[in-house]
Amino acid sequence: ADEVLRNGGQVIGVIPKFLQQKEVGHDRLTTLHVVDSMHERKQLMAEFSDAFIAMPGGLGTLEELAEISTWVQLELMKKPIGVFNVNGFYDHLISQLDHMCSEGFLRAENKRNIICKDVAKSLLEELSNFEFNDYSIWGNFDQT
Repeated sequence: ADEVLRNGGQVIGVIPKFLQQKEVGHDRLTTLHVVDSMHERKQLMAEFSDAFIAMPGGLGTLEELAEISTWVQLELMKKPIGVFNVNGFYDHLISQLDHMCSEGFLRAENKRNIICKDVAKSLLEELSNFEFNDYSIWGNFDQT
């Protein structure tokens, strides 16, 4: 957020009340929305976002990446997802996604909806030019 602001960009923050009370909130954001729950936070972030980028982080980042990837897989939204693989931070996650594909638990089409790059400019370019795979997950299931 600091770097975006330093370069003249705008930053919209969304934080649940309980986290704002536990953490020092960022006091220089362009806009800060305080919400009641984590679910409301994620929903509002999804509405505000044009794309999603997971930067190196912990379990919260991993959970949010998994949830937004699932929303895209279920066609609840069509927004690109990026993984910024700084210094190979996400190499093991990328390998796990490949393993999930080879074991039949993740479709290759869904994995391709997650763009993984280790150069920020390249990631941003791919996200802005991204086109979703032209398929429907619902077309391949027997619904009887």
